[in-house]
Amino acid sequence: MEEQPLDLEPPRGVALAWGMAADPQRGPKREMSLERIVDAAVQIADADGLGAVSMAAVAARLGYTTMSLYRYVSAKEDLIQLMQEEATGLPPESVREADGWRAGLVTAYRASVQVYLEHPWILDIPITGSPVTPNSAAFMDVMLDALADTPLTEDERLAAVLQVTGQARWYGTILAAYSRQARERGMSPEEISAYEDQLFASLITAEEYPALRRAVDAGVFRSEADPFRFGLDRTLDGIAAYIAERESGAAPVPSATWLEPAPAGVADDKRYREARKAVREAEKALRAARRLERQALTEARQRAARARRDA
Repeated sequence: MEEQPLDLEPPRGVALAWGMAADPQRGPKREMSLERIVDAAVQIADADGLGAVSMAAVAARLGYTTMSLYRYVSAKEDLIQLMQEEATGLPPESVREADGWRAGLVTAYRASVQVYLEHPWILDIPITGSPVTPNSAAFMDVMLDALADTPLTEDERLAAVLQVTGQARWYGTILAAYSRQARERGMSPEEISAYEDQLFASLITAEEYPALRRAVDAGVFRSEADPFRFGLDRTLDGIAAYIAERESGAAPVPSATWLEPAPAGVADDKRYREARKAVREAEKALRAARRLERQALTEARQRAARARRDA
């Protein structure tokens, strides 16, 4: 039996982004427009963060009443979705012009990270599903197109794109956080790295965290190496190796999920909830015991140092 298409009505914000929603019949003035409202909201978020955006703040910036905005955008959630779409923009043509799939994905990755650096508030918007607005879809399209000439299946191409976009978002999150810290504390990136190196060196002991202490002593927090570029390169190396296997005639490798949802009713089972609570309490007690151990070790070292000085 042929499956009938669903009669879906997109959310208001999505419909506005695609130009599917009806234009307002009237407005307070001819100069008011949805584009001006979104631009003003983006400017507020760029300057003061997503939390500063409200219908009242946008209206005040434009010189209109709050109620007048609702003739164009009916909810703040819709406005935020339109802000994200505007700030994301279209992917650069250099993605399609890149020489090969790998260069195309790297170019898209860099463009995505740049978006996060210019508009870090995007990272504060909760992820509610796959991107369904034009510019977000355009980024996915050019990245999938970069893989069009590879032997990967459509599922595998999407998986590769998700890997790259996920790493770009994580990199953007870290860079945006460091940039914010630099502004708030009046420190350069080099000064922040030096501070973190000293902080880790003072807190991480070889007895409790031997591997991490070796890394600290090796200067990983002072290193100029980019761990995120390393991670991206190794991810792309793995994709390249898999593509080579497929080109040599190997069949696609099934990749079923290993995360199985809990059977219905398990999460609400009383004995299971009690057992989970007992685990959390035991973990809490263990953390407290380790804190006491660290304090005792510090005091013991201080006493030993005083004894050596007095000897």
